[in-house]
Amino acid sequence: MVQYVGVQHVTNLIAATGLPEFLVGLAGYVEEDFRRWEAFEKSPRIASHSAHGVIELMPASDGSLYGFKYVNGHPRNTYSGLQTVTAFGVLSDVETGYPQFLSEMTITTALRTAVTSALAARYLARADAKVMAMIGLGAQSEFQALAFKAILGISRLRVFDIDPLATEKFVANLTDEGFEIVVAGTSQEAVLGADIITTVTADKQKAIILSDNMVGAGVHINAVGGDCPGKTELQRELLLRADVFVEYPEQTRIEGEIQQMPADFPVTELWEVMTGKKPGRTSERQITIFDSVGFATEDFSALRYLRDQVQGTDFYADIDLLAEPRDPRDLFGLLRPRLHQHAPVRMKARA
Repeated sequence: MVQYVGVQHVTNLIAATGLPEFLVGLAGYVEEDFRRWEAFEKSPRIASHSAHGVIELMPASDGSLYGFKYVNGHPRNTYSGLQTVTAFGVLSDVETGYPQFLSEMTITTALRTAVTSALAARYLARADAKVMAMIGLGAQSEFQALAFKAILGISRLRVFDIDPLATEKFVANLTDEGFEIVVAGTSQEAVLGADIITTVTADKQKAIILSDNMVGAGVHINAVGGDCPGKTELQRELLLRADVFVEYPEQTRIEGEIQQMPADFPVTELWEVMTGKKPGRTSERQITIFDSVGFATEDFSALRYLRDQVQGTDFYADIDLLAEPRDPRDLFGLLRPRLHQHAPVRMKARA
């Protein structure tokens, strides 16, 4: 049997745990795996691109467990009432190759993306940061806001989206969550006075959501929306003014904001900052950018966290996913007793 965690299991687990506590716990697992970065077998995700989106597989292994996530990104899905992103993930035992844990990862991806953003900001934003601007109020936005509050105590938000319904949704969802929210009329107005700027738009295009002249000294930018080839949010000139931090350069140079830059454009890997190998923020006036595209170790961390949290609870089900004959050489033996229980249905030939 394989342990299975579905959407209802995840929502019930979070409700029982408390969302802030869940986010902090998940952040601990993500940070732990960044700190042992060199133990992982890593590769850029395997992507199948189409005109309207992408389907990806994201693998990682620490030598004991192998994990992967299936995920899509289809921005136009919202026009037909579908999610932009859907996902599921698997943890397997490296020694036997047997899958042990299967989970939904649509909600979980939103959670791990948000906690990774907040963790990066813990190392890169100014220590006195109090105000976050958010441009783009789609499916990821509430998770970002709540993670920054749970992990960094950020509760003052300045927000903007070109869609008034998205703004209305965001404000309604966070009404009772302890935020002070200012709805701006433009993205330029939203970033005024912000210590941290999060860009999290969905359209698959090279856009300038944040231009060079919108960003003052000392700001930390959490660039989340640009996450595939041909999709960016930051003006090139802004990247030249800032110090850029990434998860996995081989992937980010293809999919992140730095796809706009030469192959030798200097970046610092986030794990190096977390382990003290390289510095993060070095001055109050420094502009820092976390060029976030999402990486497989974060999904690996999230799957480990979910697996550990559901043990001894009702928040999972055992599913019959694996064939397990008494004699492992006799796979056909599982089928044979059933073959003669029912006479085969024969289709009549058409006249």
